[in-house]
Amino acid sequence: MSVGAFLGIFALMFVLELPDKTMIAIIVMSTRARSLLIFFGAASAFLVQMGIAVGAGGLLTLLPVHLKDVIVAVLFLGGGAYLLFVPEKMEEEKGARDGARELAGTRFKEIATAFTIVFVAEFGDLTQIQAVNFTIKTHQPLEVYLAGSAALVLVAFLGAYGGQFLQRVVPIKWIRRGGGVIFAALGVYTLVRL
Repeated sequence: MSVGAFLGIFALMFVLELPDKTMIAIIVMSTRARSLLIFFGAASAFLVQMGIAVGAGGLLTLLPVHLKDVIVAVLFLGGGAYLLFVPEKMEEEKGARDGARELAGTRFKEIATAFTIVFVAEFGDLTQIQAVNFTIKTHQPLEVYLAGSAALVLVAFLGAYGGQFLQRVVPIKWIRRGGGVIFAALGVYTLVRL
């Protein structure tokens, strides 16, 4: 995989996760517990979920090429539609609700709570689906895993240490819209190439 493709996957995964409910949950949890522990739990969950997504994508590469292209196009278009049409208010409310769970207690409890919330929230999440997509398209699961994981670990870090500041600098609605346009364009491009 070229450096450009690696950075492209990194950038898209990063942009997709910023306005997500998981990021909001990490921000909320970091206001109720130690940031380092929230970061460690959230980052660990992202790494495991990325492994699951890349594994699923690897299995899907066994399908016929035409069927894979249709699946990829539908996933891109679905991701774009989700980002463009699902109000960010719903994401914010869900993230705040998930992140507000009681965190006071031992270090292990704080890490385990952050891990559990992020792990459960990421099942079927847009970034997980797109990791499957990228694995199918590139046939390079290790590179997709590394690029996606790096992006999501950075999101966990930003959420745990600087999420509230980040939201003041870049409005979530613009991040969502930008990601939606990119994924809709990728979906249309994939369909045109069929």
